Amino acid sequence: MEMTNINNIPVEKFKFADRGDYKHDSKFDTKPVSYFQGAFRRFAKNKGAVVGGIVVAILVLFAMIAPFFTAFQPSYYDMSYAHVTPKSKLFSNLGVDFWDGCKEKNANLVALTKDLALAQETGREVIKDNYFTVDEGGSTYSYRYDTYYGVGFGKYKIITNEEYLAIQDYQNRTGRQVLYPTVKYADRPTQEKNKYDANIYYVTEDPKAAIIRPKLNSEGEVTPNYWKYKADEKKSKLIPDYNSLRIEGQDGFIGDDGQRYFYAYGRNVDGGVEVRAEYYEYYIYYHTEVKKDGITEPLFVFGTTATGKDIFACLAYGARFSFIFAIVVAVANFTVGIIWGSIAGYFGGKTDLFMERITDILGAIPTMIVITLLKYHMGASSQTLVLFISFFLTGWIGMASLTRMQFYRFKNQEYVLAARTLGARDRRIMFKHIFPNGLGTIVTSSALTIPSMIYSETSLSYLGIINLEAGNTTSVGTLIAAGQKSIMANAGYVAFFPCAFLCLLMLSFNLFGNGLRDAFNPSLRGAED
Repeated sequence: MEMTNINNIPVEKFKFADRGDYKHDSKFDTKPVSYFQGAFRRFAKNKGAVVGGIVVAILVLFAMIAPFFTAFQPSYYDMSYAHVTPKSKLFSNLGVDFWDGCKEKNANLVALTKDLALAQETGREVIKDNYFTVDEGGSTYSYRYDTYYGVGFGKYKIITNEEYLAIQDYQNRTGRQVLYPTVKYADRPTQEKNKYDANIYYVTEDPKAAIIRPKLNSEGEVTPNYWKYKADEKKSKLIPDYNSLRIEGQDGFIGDDGQRYFYAYGRNVDGGVEVRAEYYEYYIYYHTEVKKDGITEPLFVFGTTATGKDIFACLAYGARFSFIFAIVVAVANFTVGIIWGSIAGYFGGKTDLFMERITDILGAIPTMIVITLLKYHMGASSQTLVLFISFFLTGWIGMASLTRMQFYRFKNQEYVLAARTLGARDRRIMFKHIFPNGLGTIVTSSALTIPSMIYSETSLSYLGIINLEAGNTTSVGTLIAAGQKSIMANAGYVAFFPCAFLCLLMLSFNLFGNGLRDAFNPSLRGAED
């Protein structure tokens, strides 16, 4: 390569420069990024942490808002609707075989006939789409059974005369049928378990048999065995005066003998009137007309437990209690642990030695023994208070140890020595210089404390050590325990929803906590901001 001799450059090579040819360094114009802004940017780049944070936010919103969207309470129960399956109006109206309040049922011919007879009388789809299949042997029938309509009439119900008249008025105003014709006492099956079964309203093959078989007509349908009386005969005092517009009409009906008849809708007994009330309609009447508690129909989005408790309401209230309780305990443990650990770690020496011995003594006491002793001495007190004291008594020790470790790590750094040399006070050094540098680890630990508290509380209530079912309080652990017992009854959904809540909570909080740890790590400050 030819080299140019700078001492012999020809004059014609030079030319005057224009003013616009001058080059200057441009001003480095950027906005300052605060500590928390940088932490948020780093957190946003962690996709797993963002997803975890979104799931945590959804679960928190569910716990805080869901109780306001249900008229049911954790204390509510209805044994007639025990183990009904989840039902959503959306899926029910679409006609899909999912979340429609139905379940697969395998039954023999007698059970199938009873369900068909119930559908024939009430006009409801007890068997979805009235469709069923039979196995090759012809002995087992399979169909989707509606758990809401399938309750039918249950047992004969005794109501007061005032309620009887109120139901009549409700039926006349709304046109909804609650009471159906009753069966004369002498015409009922003889065995006790069948005599008071209000679903048996038809003529049977053998009233004395243990298993009641309907007597079918030529069209394969049951024949009603209603109690009836002639229009022109004197009404017995045992027959309350009421006509069903849907079944017989206001003017009664004409019998085979050409005479006009009316059906009896109740039987006077001690304490009131014995009636056949379809429970689905009676449920609507009772909650809208009597209790007026905002419940308009039997609709359980997550189904019910073995005791008829609404799973959605129990899960919502239980989740809200768990979050509030865990946050309160975490804040208390965080406050005490930070103060205790910072003093022990900053001053060290005899101060640290004395404070550490105290934490060693408290930390050696098993939590289970603490809870047992508190329950023994505070038996009449709130279980929530017992749980709070037991978690708080030793719960702050872990936070104190972590804070102490961070203070030992940073208290001899150059910036701390410089601040001390410039005359900064101990409190300023502790909480202005040292504490922010250990904030990443401390915040991560605090974020994971909340799911840890919820998990511990859930475990204790699941094992039955702590009973939180007082008033309108319940626990996710109690629901899981109920779900475990319901699995054998082919009601796995009782355990599915609380277990899914707990799994999502633990997984999302761990992802969220890991994102917070990286976001608040001082060594990453300025990296890719």
